[in-house]
Amino acid sequence: MDYHNAVLLHPTVDGLNIKPDGVYVDVTFGGGGHSREILNRLGPNGKLIAFDQDKDALENAIDDPRFVLVNENFRFLKRFLRFHGHKQVDGILADFGVSSHQFDVAERGFSTRFEAELDMRMDQGSAFSAYDVVNNYDEAQLASVLFQYGELRASKGMSRVICEARKITPIKTSDQLKEAIARFLPKHREHKILAQIYQAIRIEVNQELEVIKEFLNQSIEVLPPGGRLSVISYHSLEDRLVKRFMRNGMFDGEPEKDMFGRVEVPMKPIGKFIIPDAAEIKENNRARSAKLRVAKKL
Repeated sequence: MDYHNAVLLHPTVDGLNIKPDGVYVDVTFGGGGHSREILNRLGPNGKLIAFDQDKDALENAIDDPRFVLVNENFRFLKRFLRFHGHKQVDGILADFGVSSHQFDVAERGFSTRFEAELDMRMDQGSAFSAYDVVNNYDEAQLASVLFQYGELRASKGMSRVICEARKITPIKTSDQLKEAIARFLPKHREHKILAQIYQAIRIEVNQELEVIKEFLNQSIEVLPPGGRLSVISYHSLEDRLVKRFMRNGMFDGEPEKDMFGRVEVPMKPIGKFIIPDAAEIKENNRARSAKLRVAKKL
């Protein structure tokens, strides 16, 4: 299966500061590009545990005695590390992007390029899909999703016309959704607005921001002092969570200061964020919005 090249491959794995006999985790296995690079740097006693909730990713499993692939959502990081005998690991890598494979398989419903049923489930075993968001959320709920996760100013108007359209017939496909919101899709901005709408619905279907929060909180528990966290984000909603967590150990607000004006935080960012260079973006256009942040546990 075509999963394209791993984004920011070397900087992301460099960020883990790999020890040959260490235990590492790749929570977003996908095509296995980052995992293979980690294994290349591990010695015979090293270990890599990878997570991916998408059953399609299992076809890319690596035949290596040092490697384990867990077919689960990475929100269950701590549970499955313990199941495999690890309370702590030396480093964790996460690439929050939707895989190229998921975008390129039309029937998965992730891409605005294809006519497809409204799906967008990363876990194909889940009963809840984009169809449920579009057809079953009330007008206020739908507007909130579009505004919060798609950052769409016209979210209330879009929600209203979607609710009007679905009274006549359920909105089952991407083309029906586009038709319902056609008045909000001017020719010169159609693709950008559709991408924002799809992003909003996809985030809601997969509870992506809640999953990221759960994962980041658990990462602190399983990393020892000096352990590394290397994370790639693709849009401001994700990146804001990662940035604040690495800086403050919190998603909102600021940490409390002690009587001497000092703050205790669990992590320290390492260097500045890294973005792909022009050559990588030319080779893989989907890397264009990627942003890598690395931190170590204090």
